[in-house]
Amino acid sequence: MRVSYKWLKDYVDIPVSPEELAEKMTMAGVAVENIEYPGRALDKIVTGRIEKILPHPNADKLVVCQINTGAEKLQVVTGAPNVREGQIILLALVGATLPGGKITKAKLRGVDSFGMLCSAQELGLDPKNFPPDQQEGILEFAPDTPLGMDARELLGLDDAILELDLTPNRADCLSMVGVAREVSAVLGTELKLPEIKVSETDETIDGQVTVTINNPELCGRYVGRLIRNVKIGPSPGWMQQRLQAAGIRPISNVVDVTNYVMMELGQPLHAFDYDKLKGRSIIVRKGQPGEKMYSLDEVERQLTPDMLVIADAERAVAIAGVMGGLDTEITDETTSVLIESAYFNPASIHRTSKSLALRSESSMRFEKGVDITGCLLAATRACQLIQEMGAGDVVKGAVDNFPAPRENPVIRLRPERVALVMGVEVPRNEIKDIMKRLDFGVTEEGSDFLVKVPLRRGDISLEIDLIEEVARLFGYNNIPTTLPEGATTEGRQTAPQAVTDKIIDVMTECGLSEIITLSFMNPRVFDLLNIPQDSTLRQAVTIQNPLSEEQRLLRTTMIPGILDILSRNAARKNKDLAFFEVGRVFTPLRGEKLPRETLTLVAGVMGKTLSGWRTKPDDMDFYYLKGVLETLLDSLNISAYDIIPETGNSTFHPGRTAAVMLAGRKAGVIGELHPDVAENYRLNERVYVMELNLEDIIDHAGGIKKYSPLPKYPAVERDLAIVVSGDIPASEINRVIRKSGGVLLESISLFDVYQGEQIKKGFKSLAFSLRFQAPDRTLTDEEVNAILEKIQSALQENFRAELRA
Repeated sequence: MRVSYKWLKDYVDIPVSPEELAEKMTMAGVAVENIEYPGRALDKIVTGRIEKILPHPNADKLVVCQINTGAEKLQVVTGAPNVREGQIILLALVGATLPGGKITKAKLRGVDSFGMLCSAQELGLDPKNFPPDQQEGILEFAPDTPLGMDARELLGLDDAILELDLTPNRADCLSMVGVAREVSAVLGTELKLPEIKVSETDETIDGQVTVTINNPELCGRYVGRLIRNVKIGPSPGWMQQRLQAAGIRPISNVVDVTNYVMMELGQPLHAFDYDKLKGRSIIVRKGQPGEKMYSLDEVERQLTPDMLVIADAERAVAIAGVMGGLDTEITDETTSVLIESAYFNPASIHRTSKSLALRSESSMRFEKGVDITGCLLAATRACQLIQEMGAGDVVKGAVDNFPAPRENPVIRLRPERVALVMGVEVPRNEIKDIMKRLDFGVTEEGSDFLVKVPLRRGDISLEIDLIEEVARLFGYNNIPTTLPEGATTEGRQTAPQAVTDKIIDVMTECGLSEIITLSFMNPRVFDLLNIPQDSTLRQAVTIQNPLSEEQRLLRTTMIPGILDILSRNAARKNKDLAFFEVGRVFTPLRGEKLPRETLTLVAGVMGKTLSGWRTKPDDMDFYYLKGVLETLLDSLNISAYDIIPETGNSTFHPGRTAAVMLAGRKAGVIGELHPDVAENYRLNERVYVMELNLEDIIDHAGGIKKYSPLPKYPAVERDLAIVVSGDIPASEINRVIRKSGGVLLESISLFDVYQGEQIKKGFKSLAFSLRFQAPDRTLTDEEVNAILEKIQSALQENFRAELRA
């Protein structure tokens, strides 16, 4: 919001400089981001009258002008084509600095010149802001313009422009009067609002305009006022200067008035050519399917039923709150004007503006919320300005469709609550004075205040909002600085957070790279992963406002995210890949508003490990990923786990998938990706994936680490090779060996698996290295042999295992 300091002083007494005002407003919560002085560079430029023009003796295209500035007469050589005697112009004196350089005494083709006649462009001003006849050549002013007048004063550039950085809730400061109210409250000075009244003709508006609101929830009020005998022309210079200071280009008197009132009162207006309205009616309705219209920028707009439009009896003539239509625009032939002043639903205007990619000063104000009680006042103010400039006659009365008038809310304000929140005692009289300075109605009820808040302050609805008003006008700098009191605690991670960080560290140390993917997924992933139709994984939470329709579900598994990353990298010729991610999956709960969020780890590998000058690359296969899993569990001091074969998981390869069990409960899955799933993701290599429920793992992590002293006595090692059925997992055999070996069996290691010609079909050979050790003695062969025989008997009994010679 650009605020003219000169314009602002019309509404409020300001006994301080622009810099001081900016400081005080910023400290009161209305930040002034910058102060611009538009005429700072226009020094030593004054008005003068051309009293005589002589031909240049040495140049056909130059003339010699005698200029009277009131203080002196100067000779200036110029090539401007539009000079004439008696003309009032702007003269840059010797010493003036213009965008083109500094003005010095010069001799042009042998004739002395003491200055330069100025055009808009030479002054660094936008020629489009001047009348068409002055956009080229030197600027010309009225004959009664005083001589020697400073250009800044003449052009309205002796001003300071305050650029406000408003927060979204302060829509009341999107107008000059709104800012004046704020300045009055901050400085405690008198507010001087313009007196708004018009002289109306005998003609009445009754029966000449009808206003119908089909959607009162989207249009809370619509006011129309009619002006006859309109004369289209330029607006007065003072109005043009104020609009330019606000960043708005002048167009014509009627259009400029609507923009002026918007900047002055914060109420956007629109002017219709009354004679072009079919049926002399205004209908506020939603757009119709397939409906189109041309907006004022001559662009055809496709309307939808989600958009609010202003229509006449036959077609849409404006996009409500955003932009008017070309069919009813004000032209030089316009003689009757209908002024629109309305209140539109902020959310509706925001949707329409965003949908059309069309944002205007009007839509911005409607989006933030305008004062519904100010519609009639703003329309009358526009009529007053048009009447004062002699551009039209105001028809008696107004059409005011106000379906549901609103009352100003009354909020109870407790002084003791003010003191509690602010931490400082504010005198009752000062609280009451602040409310009055804000132009709020205030009465007392016992020890409390009852505050009537005007509807223009839509940001105030609760007692805490009023306390904020007290705090900022009392002065944040007047609130004493205190240290926080009470018991303090050291900030640190919770146990689950610490374990999660350790998991990430271990996965990284194992050579996997961490990734982060979105928590959203496409419904198609269920089919890509071969997930059955009746699977609970398909019961996902649907997002109400998704980033896109393709990402409208919250993920129930993290596998799709990592497969997308693997696929994207593989498509770019990166074939040796190892990724992991820690995130959450979301499971809807019946009868609950929010889903259950489960912390989950997913990892995926393909290709080979990196090679070194002394090491060969290894395949990143099932056993590689299983090794990562075992390293992770070991680092968390989890030993009571099993990895057992799993069938029936259609996402994974049958026969190459295992379930991760913790204390008899499934905590995850690990295995090779099903070939069909790999093909769906365009992965031509074998891919191995692991997904773990980290909440289960965290629950079992962190047991006490037990250390054993270094052994004093040597160990005895024996190898055991057995032949068992091919469907018996090594983990089961390992469990039986461990149980039968007792406390003297220190460790078991599987070092060979063989299936071939020497082993009968359907069987396999497993070779284990067994290490026996006692803490108090050296074991004898007899003791070790006895334990070994016990182990062999248990294997024979449980698995019908045979010793392999």
